[in-house]
Amino acid sequence: MGSGIAEVVAVAGLPVVVNDVDPPSLERARARIETSLSRAVERRKLESSQAQAALERIDLTNDLGCVREVDLVIEAVPEDEKLKLAVMRSIASAVADEAIIASNTSSIPIAELAQAVPAPDRMLGLHFFSPVPVMGLVEVVVALDTSDDTVGVAKAFVERIGKSPIQTKDRSGFIVNMLLVPYLMAAVRMYEEGFASREDIDAGMRQGAGHPMGPLALCDLIGLDVLYSVCNSLYEEFKRDEYAPPPLLKRMVASGRLGRKSGRGFYAYA
Repeated sequence: MGSGIAEVVAVAGLPVVVNDVDPPSLERARARIETSLSRAVERRKLESSQAQAALERIDLTNDLGCVREVDLVIEAVPEDEKLKLAVMRSIASAVADEAIIASNTSSIPIAELAQAVPAPDRMLGLHFFSPVPVMGLVEVVVALDTSDDTVGVAKAFVERIGKSPIQTKDRSGFIVNMLLVPYLMAAVRMYEEGFASREDIDAGMRQGAGHPMGPLALCDLIGLDVLYSVCNSLYEEFKRDEYAPPPLLKRMVASGRLGRKSGRGFYAYA
């Protein structure tokens, strides 16, 4: 997600810094960005000169001090609240007083993360969707203390990078995941119970409902570990059965079957 966000910001003509504590992760991020930009050129969405210019706008570093001069920081670490809080504290100690801090969380309430930030009025959620260069939506999540000025700047930024902002209150799952997760988990339960094959479940929703991708294939694309965390967060907040992760999902995550990124989920990938 972080490399995808960096790519779209750079393509929009803005300088961007990618920070990670792990140098090999930075190298993988660079490789992902280069590959994605190359594909954009092959598909004639970008000129080669535009792709090269975007790449030159991206600075990859493991020095968090680099964020001292930036206007906006977007946290995009894995969906673990303790990890996100630790990262938020580090960001808050490094950025300028007027900088806006955003989280790309897909389910954790922003108010939970804002406790690590001295000025919660400058804190909000900017939830991008994967793959970031392709998906046009960003959820702008407004917490209790988020100021109107912060919301206005965030929406302008989203539009500046060619995305469409939708505003939501600060509840676990926000708009999209609150509606999407029960649908995906119903498909997982259907498959778990042997009601239908994975192929027929996905074909049913593609051909019967006009969805571009079936629910189980979409689970694999999102990442089963991410979905498991989102389910737990939603269930913790609302205590409704439709948000509870099915046992099969828990066991697949424990077995390392995380979807496309691990090579195997509900389907196998080369």
